[in-house]
Amino acid sequence: MANRIKSFARKAEQIEQGQHIITLTPFQALKDLPTSLTGSQCVPHKHEILICGGYDQRDCYSYDTLKNKYKFICEYPNDVYLEGHCVVKLVNNNKDRNQITLLSFGGMEKHTLIMKYVSIWGDDNEMNKLNKSNNYNQWVPFTNNNNHPIIIGRDEDDYDGVRAVIGGGSNNLLFITYWRNNISVFDLNTFQFIKHHTLPISSFTSISYHCFKKNYEMLLFYKKTGLSIEYNEDKNVFQFNELSVRGDIASLNYYAYVCINDIVLFFGGYGNHVYSGLVHKYLIQESKWITFQSTLSSPLKNCVAILSEDDTNIHILGGQSDEKTIVSIHMKTKVHVWDASQLIKLGWIDDFDQIIFKYSRKK
Repeated sequence: MANRIKSFARKAEQIEQGQHIITLTPFQALKDLPTSLTGSQCVPHKHEILICGGYDQRDCYSYDTLKNKYKFICEYPNDVYLEGHCVVKLVNNNKDRNQITLLSFGGMEKHTLIMKYVSIWGDDNEMNKLNKSNNYNQWVPFTNNNNHPIIIGRDEDDYDGVRAVIGGGSNNLLFITYWRNNISVFDLNTFQFIKHHTLPISSFTSISYHCFKKNYEMLLFYKKTGLSIEYNEDKNVFQFNELSVRGDIASLNYYAYVCINDIVLFFGGYGNHVYSGLVHKYLIQESKWITFQSTLSSPLKNCVAILSEDDTNIHILGGQSDEKTIVSIHMKTKVHVWDASQLIKLGWIDDFDQIIFKYSRKK
């Protein structure tokens, strides 16, 4: 076994140097979405993916990854128009794994709603009773402790294409990045903004539909802009470090993205009036970019990528094709296809020779 691991490590190093040349498609087509979607927001929950609306589309669905089936959950209220909204999963302090709380906010026309979700894949009669008695599985106004509605967002600001992550020592802080170059901190316990700040980026740059993810630190990418962001909760101050963005991805936004350990993967995107089908990888510790030869089945703008809760699969849903058609595409790909180190961590050494990608160049 030790010799096999050493052999695997040598092959993995060859892959990182762009020397491995197995080139089958790494994407598996799944059952199409129930409707065409672009700019959707999705959240993983156990073996489900919760699909929360999209551009001019208020329907929400649950996708069961084991059954490869969808179920309708609910729709956004009639007075809510979705374009560039954001949905995050709040941390469950009561440790009830069967219930999660989703927060939906922002967009071109601002809204702030929450949904208490329990799986709809159980008994229908029981679910109907539960929903009616507890307002589960429907979007309702976000309210404070006095039951007063709260809107997350300043009247004068534009939240189209907003991105947000949850953080803080008690996971009670909502970090929000949005047009033009803004970052804000909203305290979910006190229902108040505690910080507004300007990102240290070019005055000619206006971020939207960008990448904003949290690893050990927060990472933001938008076209040529790259930042690592740290927040001192005690002093309520930010520290920013500039990250280099090189290659084809430097012209893109509207990409789908996931963060896995020490890498960020980007799928598709749009820039300079061109739709991209490329897959890019950013190695956080090494600050290096890699462009893969394997691409999406077609160029896509504004699709969404979701990492399964067991960190083994990446699902890519919806988007707009280069023919400017909103699509119902749903595909998945294995994490270890794009990050060979996961094979050792997951004990999949025997799968190594079936890896189906190749790097075309390192940026």
